[in-house]
Amino acid sequence: MKILTRSIRIVPVLLLMGTIFFLSHQSGIKLQLLYIFGLDKLAHGVMYAALAATLLYAVPRKVQLLRPWRTGALIVFFCLLYGMTDEYHQSFIPGRVPSFGDIIADVVGASLLVYLWLRYHSSRLAPVPSS
Repeated sequence: MKILTRSIRIVPVLLLMGTIFFLSHQSGIKLQLLYIFGLDKLAHGVMYAALAATLLYAVPRKVQLLRPWRTGALIVFFCLLYGMTDEYHQSFIPGRVPSFGDIIADVVGASLLVYLWLRYHSSRLAPVPSS
């Protein structure tokens, strides 16, 4: 039963990665969005924060508790690598161009989520001061 539970926890990660891939595969002609300065970067940050959250969900709780900083660093690194492959993939799609700024937004989004998780995680483990 534990193996099935662990396997199911990876499903949100795969679904979100598939969604990111699908959106990246749309040509620049098909994907006409309202232009608002910074909206593209905000969307990247939010998507990769969500990816980091699903990755945290997939990591076993025991690993999170034993090595929270390593877990966070690996999740941000994974998001960086996936963002880089996403931008490389976009280089083959008509009307799309890879952007270093998008990769930065991806990493910032993932890092912000991991930072908030680490703050929450460390505050839960901090000893309660005695009166």
